[in-house]
Amino acid sequence: MSAEAVAGLRYPVDCAGRGDFTVVRGAEKLEQGMRLILQTYPGERVMRPDFGSRLRDFLFEAATPATRVLLAREVERAISAWEPRVEVLGVDVSTDDGVDGLLHIAIGYRVRGTATSRELVVDFGTDRYQPEGGQS
Repeated sequence: MSAEAVAGLRYPVDCAGRGDFTVVRGAEKLEQGMRLILQTYPGERVMRPDFGSRLRDFLFEAATPATRVLLAREVERAISAWEPRVEVLGVDVSTDDGVDGLLHIAIGYRVRGTATSRELVVDFGTDRYQPEGGQS
């Protein structure tokens, strides 16, 4: 299966100019699915109580090397369990030297049945993270 064979509605659902639903395709759709897995906590989906990841469990943890390893393992576990269209090649969690409490999660993956590898970077803010313009 090529990445281009994957298509579906944009999440969150959006309407195009003429009232049609916005459709996303290819790697954008796969990455949307991976983000959805990471943003959903187990138990939030009634008919799929195990779906999602436990990223929120790390919200109040210090960004130590040990925590980053555990976070990477959880990301790899969740995506491997819930996104069968991709093979996770590796997960690297790094701190942002310029922003306290912000972690960057780089997910290396390959669409199954292809030789092309890609990377999705997801930002994860701990309780210490204050976005620009945020209140302190």
